[in-house]
Amino acid sequence: MITVKKCVLAVGLLVAALSPCIAAAALGEAEASVGADVTQLHASIKINSRAGYRVHELDLPSGTRLREFVGMDGQVFAVAWNGPTIPDLRQAFGRYFDSYISAAQSKHAGHNQLQVKQSDLVVQSGGHMRAFAGRAYLPQSIPSGVDLGDVH
Repeated sequence: MITVKKCVLAVGLLVAALSPCIAAAALGEAEASVGADVTQLHASIKINSRAGYRVHELDLPSGTRLREFVGMDGQVFAVAWNGPTIPDLRQAFGRYFDSYISAAQSKHAGHNQLQVKQSDLVVQSGGHMRAFAGRAYLPQSIPSGVDLGDVH
């Protein structure tokens, strides 16, 4: 029996495998690559400043919105997405992608969501065809005073 968790994981892996040229600033890395990402993705970008961090909102041609949350230290501490497709999670998660895949394969999820909770990485993802949403964050990197409820 194929579960939604397996479908979400399979779609994420497929997107990652078929999209090696898609890039975005990755978790735990510097925001400096965002400008090149916008050009490469043919995305539009909007930057919002909040108390203690910035949000880079990239509107992808697919209709998916990818948000990169950057602390005042210039490091990406979270990413979130919503839209008809899942963005390239390999790129968005950077060095945390392999850890995510290993944990996702061993976790049991609800019918339409996947949650990975480790000391260094939290991922919450769900949805269905043409309506996906999720977020990933690094608990140790969240700036002081940032409400996780705002990371979506």
